[in-house]
This record gives sequence, structure tokens and C-alpha cells, in this order.
Amino acid sequence: MNRRQFLSVAGAFAGSAASANEAFAIARAGSASAIQSLVLVDLEGGNDALNTVIPIADPRYRVLRPTLAIPKERALTLDEKTALHPSLAPLMSAWRAKELAIVQGVGYDAPNRSHYRSRQIWDTASHVDEYRADGWLDRVDVEVTHIALHGFDTHEAQSRRHAALLSALAERLASLRARLIASGAWRKTLVMTRSDFGRAVRENIAGGTDHGAGAAHFVMGGSVRGGLYGTPPRLDRLDADGGLPVGVDFRRLYATVLRACGQSDASSILGARFEPLPMLRV
Repeated sequence: MNRRQFLSVAGAFAGSAASANEAFAIARAGSASAIQSLVLVDLEGGNDALNTVIPIADPRYRVLRPTLAIPKERALTLDEKTALHPSLAPLMSAWRAKELAIVQGVGYDAPNRSHYRSRQIWDTASHVDEYRADGWLDRVDVEVTHIALHGFDTHEAQSRRHAALLSALAERLASLRARLIASGAWRKTLVMTRSDFGRAVRENIAGGTDHGAGAAHFVMGGSVRGGLYGTPPRLDRLDADGGLPVGVDFRRLYATVLRACGQSDASSILGARFEPLPMLRV
């Protein structure tokens, strides 16, 4: 990604996010990659995956979330069992073009529900009982644009806040896609979301959700093989703290990215071998 293309990325995410009372923080890190560029979008605070990618056919969803559940008639249908939050409508063009992969059940074993520690684990690609000073991107010759959207720690009054945050995310991702298609860089670009953790399945008394475990994440790009991946949520099989169990180690996402960026030995970067997901056409 050259400077003109980077400015296109920054421009897509720049400007006011006043409707969500949040702002995107934009920084650039890493060095040039001969294969493609990576845009990491951090949903800081712990995004509520269950109201982002909705198990719309599961009646337990409405039982566990009597006030937060998204009505079926408002949700954006992906298949007979799965839908997106209505605020994510700008992403449906990428979904229909099969350029949006949704990976469900992402996280790590024995999840730590501390924001600080969980971000460390994601940033260093380490195990929960392992402490590293270097980030996984410090070990990778990959060009990265790093973007953060704050405000996803929705312990109270979640419904309106979360809708505004997802709307801001979707509008900016759709704008980014349009600009990179126009510049000719979309085919060589990957966009991937990350977050501290998912959130508890049962809503709390404050109209929000507490820290959870497994979550859904988006991977977009012109070389993405769009569709649903990972482990769909089973609302009858929650972890001991009421979160969605983890079915896909987050380092499998990193392994997928590294292979696409020409890193033949991802295990030397991630500390172990993780099977890439079959969601790229490169």
C-alpha cells in the first residue's frame, strides 16, 4: 500500500463519529509487504458478538435477552439461522459480493476477562499464561494500518450505544472498500476486526452485557472467500461465566493473514502451528 492508498484508508475512517460519541484513532505501523496490506480494526472494550452476528432462529436468544434481542424482522438475514445487526447494512454489499467472511466463536482457551490482559494476549499472540514484550506484528514483515474504535464496553444502556457504534463501523468499512476498489488496491488488502473478548450471553439489570469469551469477527477484502466460518453460538452450552465458548483460536486468524502475506513459517512468529482458515483465494 503506497502513501496515496494509505491516505485513502485514513480518509475512509477520518471525520467525526459524533453520532456514536466516539472517535477513530488512526496510526500506521509495520513495513512494506510484497503481497498485500493488512488493516486491523480494534473494537475496543469487548464487542457484543451475539447482537452483531445473531443466532436469529434460536428461541433462547430472546429468553436470555428480553430487552436487548434484535427483532427478527429488523435483522439482516445471512442464512436461515444467522443474521446481522441492522446497523451493519452498509456491509451487505460486501457480503453479497462474497468479499466478507464472518468467523464465529473466536477467542482463546481459559479467557481472561481483564481488558488490559486480554489486549496483551491478542497483541502478542501469546498463551494466557505467557507474557511477552514483543507484539506479533513486530515479528512480521507486513504493512499494517491500525485503527481503533472505542466504546464497546457496554455494561449499561447497550441497545442505542451499540447500534451507533456498529453503524459507524459499517459506514467506514464500506467507504474504505469503495475507495480501495477505486484505487485498485482492494484485491491485495485484508481488513480484520479484533476485540478484547465477547460479552456475556445474558443481559444484565442495567440493560447491558458483561465481559464474555468467544466472539465473531469480520475479515474483508477482494481476495476473501466470503461466508460463515468458525463455530456458531450454542446458547445451551455457555462457559462457566455465562459467555460463548471459544471454538476458533484467534491465532488461526493471524496464521491465515500471515500465509496470505507470504510468510511461509507462521509458527516461528506465533510460537506454534495454527491451521489457517480456508477463507482466502490467495
